[in-house]
Amino acid sequence: MASKEGDKNKSSQGDNKEKRRKESILDLSKYLEKSIRVKFAGGREAAGILKGYDPLLNLVLDNTTEYLRDPDDPYKLLEDTRALGLVVCRGTSVVLICPMDGMEAIPNPFITQEG
Repeated sequence: MASKEGDKNKSSQGDNKEKRRKESILDLSKYLEKSIRVKFAGGREAAGILKGYDPLLNLVLDNTTEYLRDPDDPYKLLEDTRALGLVVCRGTSVVLICPMDGMEAIPNPFITQEG
């Protein structure tokens, strides 16, 4: 009998862990059908309209534009862009997600300005 109760407690603890694991830290529902910008591991950046997502942070973007990088410096973006259309972004490579409206670029405060 005691072993059966122990098994029940173990299984209920396992269920709690599963429920916690399924919860996402980010609430992306407020960004559905809105323009977002995504930065990926490796330095790539893209912007598009968020059409869907899952708990693993896999994203579906429509009307996606990729911001091309300088071949000499992979972390420096160029003014050039490339239209990609409908894209599925793998969640393991997503580093940053930000809304396009209300976003502005600022100079890096940690780089000393040469004058």
